[in-house]
Amino acid sequence: MADDDVDFLPGDGPTSGISVTLTAGTLQAIRERVGKRGVSAYLEKAAQRQIERDNLDELIADFDKTHGPADPEAVAAKRARLTGGSSNAGAAA
Repeated sequence: MADDDVDFLPGDGPTSGISVTLTAGTLQAIRERVGKRGVSAYLEKAAQRQIERDNLDELIADFDKTHGPADPEAVAAKRARLTGGSSNAGAAA
């Protein structure tokens, strides 16, 4: 069975080589963090995080469509409980 016939979750399955174009500054910053041989692993993790964020954005949009947007004051109060800050700290963000 070919890999194209199987659905894999992000981070699962065999590796596959592709060509990626990055700006020189972005590539330099990545190499400074992880070295020349760590670029692929760094980009894999970055792509996984972006997929997680995209999925979360879709879930939030679906929730908002069904239930309306979250109350900003309630969100600020919950953020304060999680971070140990004041409930006004997240209101400006």
